[in-house]
Amino acid sequence: MGRGEGPWSPAKMSPDLYFALTLIVKMAVTAAFVVAATVTAERAGPVIGGMVATLPIGAGPVYVFLAMDHDPHFIARSAIASLSINAANAALAVVYSQLAQKRPLAVSLSGAFVAWLAFALIIRAVEWNFMMAAALNAIVLSLCVWNVSALRHVRMPAFHARWPDFLLRAAMVSVLVGIVVTFSFQLGPSGSGLLAVFPVVLTSIALVMHPRMGGKASGAVLANAPIGLVGFAFACTMLHFTAEPFGNAIGLALALAMSLGWSVLMMLLHRLPAPELT
Repeated sequence: MGRGEGPWSPAKMSPDLYFALTLIVKMAVTAAFVVAATVTAERAGPVIGGMVATLPIGAGPVYVFLAMDHDPHFIARSAIASLSINAANAALAVVYSQLAQKRPLAVSLSGAFVAWLAFALIIRAVEWNFMMAAALNAIVLSLCVWNVSALRHVRMPAFHARWPDFLLRAAMVSVLVGIVVTFSFQLGPSGSGLLAVFPVVLTSIALVMHPRMGGKASGAVLANAPIGLVGFAFACTMLHFTAEPFGNAIGLALALAMSLGWSVLMMLLHRLPAPELT
């Protein structure tokens, strides 16, 4: 039997079986990334946690898999949709952070998703270009960062995640990846870009941390998220402008570097000593 002609090679499998197996691998890889990142966020404090939670740990793998199936024009158009919905994710983080100060998890997260859904429906109804999406982000992110500035710094109680927490997060992101990858051709670039940045990580952090550590602690992590989402906006911008001229692989690598660079910069600035008042 020649190389590449084993029973599990694509040539020997039916298209449906091959698609199912690759989809399972994609879902598992992405879930592992998200679980690792959210554990880091929960143990590193609200500022670093907010920066880690807004890295493209959910959207990144989804985009990699989309790039395997679609041309650079599709990816560049999807990046505009992701950029526009980034503003809705910031609104979700802010509404949750505010409600979580005094409200239980169900009320806080429900209110946050009502805000997200309202934003998403408006965004989905508009044919966005880059300048429109960039302006939306500039306005919304600025307001969000200002709105929750007083909620970002909270002493975090000790926390140890349990296996049900890991399974919850893995299941959530696996479902997201499965939907986006399976229906990306039907959804088109706008629908795929929108679903690729569905706030799985932010939601999982709220679901796991709020009952264990309280609303103020989980709210502090999400209150730092709008700052991190500025970096994600830069990453979407980079992907939009580099995917077509340089190809999907380089565009995605540059977008990831942009997001990582922003988060590292914010973490370093956070560690600088506060200036003494004279």
